[in-house]
Amino acid sequence: MHPKDGNNDKRRRASRRRAPEATRLALVEATVDLVRASGVHGTTVDQICTAAGATKGAFFHYFRSKEDILEAAILHWCRERAEGYGRDLGEETDDPLVRLDRMLDGLAASVRVPGEKTACLLGMVAQELAGSNHRVRAVCEQMLDGWTDLVAGLLAEAKRRHSPGTDFNPHEVAWMLNSLWQGSLLAAKTRQDPELVASNLVHARAYVSGLFGVDSPKQNSRKSREVSSTPGLLRHYLENH
Repeated sequence: MHPKDGNNDKRRRASRRRAPEATRLALVEATVDLVRASGVHGTTVDQICTAAGATKGAFFHYFRSKEDILEAAILHWCRERAEGYGRDLGEETDDPLVRLDRMLDGLAASVRVPGEKTACLLGMVAQELAGSNHRVRAVCEQMLDGWTDLVAGLLAEAKRRHSPGTDFNPHEVAWMLNSLWQGSLLAAKTRQDPELVASNLVHARAYVSGLFGVDSPKQNSRKSREVSSTPGLLRHYLENH
């Protein structure tokens, strides 16, 4: 027997032993990791199956194509990010500027995790496919809209609670912050300098605070929240996909 045949047999046995949901999840998580490391075009179905310990038969049982698993990977990635934002934001009754401050802290901390890639799956997929794949572009757009809607909601609530020093459109500022976040990840990945992201978020925090004529709010100790209390961003879309 060729060694490669033996490896295939091991993957087939491992795939059979796993529950169906676990096999699907393993394929999705492998896709997330591989695309974040090598991009969409640098990731193949064979590589996904190998990384997940699954057969091609298992892959095509759950997904009709690479496009299908890309969509599943994007939704999985964004769902996990949404749960993280929910924990970072704290209680909904807290000051919205403090909540936004916590969220920016969470973003900065995420790029400082040892061994973590400085890459957003959503941004990477959009960058590669937005011009050529309408279906994937539409999913990426909805997820980016979700992030922006969350931040815009915090800014709008802050305008209601506080008197801003200058008038501004919450959605426009939220899109600026989204663009700064995604662009910073790209620049940091190119320069291999995660601290660039953290530095840019400091400037973002100062900009938002300046809109209200206040110093950047001190971060209170974070209060843990249940995953079920994930904030509104993406929730409507994710619950229906």
